[in-house]
Amino acid sequence: MTNKRRPRLAIPRTAWMPGGVSLLMDVSSEMIHSLLPVFLTVALGASADTLGISEGMAEATALIT
Repeated sequence: MTNKRRPRLAIPRTAWMPGGVSLLMDVSSEMIHSLLPVFLTVALGASADTLGISEGMAEATALIT
């Protein structure tokens, strides 16, 4: 019986770990971003106009940078 070992991954573990952390950060950021309008309108009582202005400013800032 021959002992066949699995070949090592081409990408080292030190590269997988930051990638996994980055994935989790992106997921958590998207979760918060989708809940922010609900929080602003329900908990803080913001109007639709205020919400639209704040979202527009956030998008403009993201596109400029």
